[in-house]
Amino acid sequence: MLRVSGDEDSTTRSRRRRPMSRALAVKDDLLVDLSGLSFADASVMLDLAMVARRLRQAGKSMVVCGAAPQIAKLIEIVGLHRMPGVTVQLA
Repeated sequence: MLRVSGDEDSTTRSRRRRPMSRALAVKDDLLVDLSGLSFADASVMLDLAMVARRLRQAGKSMVVCGAAPQIAKLIEIVGLHRMPGVTVQLA
C-alpha cells in the first residue's frame, strides 16, 4: 500500500520519490490510499500515472481509493482514472 497524505505539490516531489519507487516492487496490485491527502497539484497525479504505467508493464494494476472531492476532481482533470490498469474508487 502507498499512502499519500498532507499537502503535496511539485516542491515535495523529492519526498515522494523513494516511497513511489518502493511501491513498484509490490508483488500484487498496488493500493494507493489518498484519504489523508488534503491538497495536491498535477505533479502528484503525474507521478502516480508514471507508477501506474510501470506497474502495468509488469502485469500489475493500481487501485486508488479515499480521495477527497477536490482530489477526485484533480484525478478527473489529469485523466488518471482513464489510464489502463488504474481503478479509482470514490468515497
